[in-house]
Amino acid sequence: MKIDPSSKADLSAQIAKAIRDAIVSGALIVDERLPSEAELSEQFEVSRATVREALKRLAAQSLIRTQRGAFGGAFVNRLSFKEAYGQQITTSTLLLSMNAVSFEIACEARFALESACAPLAATRRTADHLATMRAEIFRQTQPGLSDEGWCASDVAFHRALVDAAGNPVLSYQLAGAVEAMQPLMNMITFTARSREKILSLHAKIADFCDSGDGAGIEETLEALALYTRQLGQQMAQKKTAS
Repeated sequence: MKIDPSSKADLSAQIAKAIRDAIVSGALIVDERLPSEAELSEQFEVSRATVREALKRLAAQSLIRTQRGAFGGAFVNRLSFKEAYGQQITTSTLLLSMNAVSFEIACEARFALESACAPLAATRRTADHLATMRAEIFRQTQPGLSDEGWCASDVAFHRALVDAAGNPVLSYQLAGAVEAMQPLMNMITFTARSREKILSLHAKIADFCDSGDGAGIEETLEALALYTRQLGQQMAQKKTAS
């Protein structure tokens, strides 16, 4: 593992990257103990404070864990898909907020990705997935549900559909699409949308999922995508007119 002291990049970031690259390449394996702070400080020719900062970066990414005691130290962590969801959502949210991604592009990506789960969800959904979707549909019928509560329920409903595909890699990849893009769309369209119409489409998706009809799920997602794009266009026109 090496760094470039002449580089303008932060030294702790360089060290973190070097260790991360070693983990990704397999040079450092799961549960392997990293060299001590003193050893890393000598290896990279930096202060222990710089090494400590690098280790904090890696711990924040769940790539390493620390243990105290005589046999303690920093160890390569086994990163789970569940632990990585948060990072994926945060990254997607930042990308959407920092870059000029149009509503149309976000909508296209979000529904295209979710549609890929439809045939799998139709055959692999469990009683728990269906129960979650039905519970969120019931929640969405409540007259006192706030826009914030509706958004959270909408995300939970689509999260259940994605998870029903029974593929952790797909669920991870779609974490950002559902939990970063969906709130963005809700924020733009909530004043114009019809909760009743969306509820009707959600109910159809749950029914098709229950009956194992993947084509029906896809068709309904397409209808929901079309309605969402129409709402986005309406809001854009109102903004232009004002």
